[in-house]
Amino acid sequence: MNGFERRAEEIKLRIKRTVLEMLRETEPKKLRVADIAARASVSQVTIYNYFGSKEALLRETFQDGVVRATDEFEAIIGDQLTMKEAVQHILVADREVYRSFPPDFVKTMVLEDQECAAFIETLYRDRVIPLVVRFIEEGKARGEITDKVSTESIMAYIQFMKEKMAPMLDLLEKSGDLDRFLGDMIHLFFYGISGKE
Repeated sequence: MNGFERRAEEIKLRIKRTVLEMLRETEPKKLRVADIAARASVSQVTIYNYFGSKEALLRETFQDGVVRATDEFEAIIGDQLTMKEAVQHILVADREVYRSFPPDFVKTMVLEDQECAAFIETLYRDRVIPLVVRFIEEGKARGEITDKVSTESIMAYIQFMKEKMAPMLDLLEKSGDLDRFLGDMIHLFFYGISGKE
């Protein structure tokens, strides 16, 4: 990468970081390119040159975060941690994703942006599902996940949770305690309501 390309990437990254900061204060639909440009100390023309539109900027910002989270999940699985350690790392990573992306922004990207939804679906099918299957199989091999429940049943449960993302995001937003809510959801997934660990 030459100096011009490196500088362009630095500017794009600064713009996307600015978007993330502004999303903590403003709904995605209320963000304006003029406000993003002013806060990122770039011109509106620069944003349009690099991204084409506000929607494309939001999409790329979200997609970068999702890919980064998937990369982190893959790294956690590759670390050969115990199931409990891996879940703790995943929980921390999930919290960071939700801190970076307010629930309203996630809903907009996943449910209203068809291009982004297609990207997420492809990433989920091609990378996330194989990683989760590997995670489950390795957990079973180490005796940390019961053999009484098939991998297919666990995957079906995860698919069900994925399909209920919109109401989950609403509950998350209303909970008022992001960390506790995410912790409770992870606990319920792994230990059920009996709480047996």
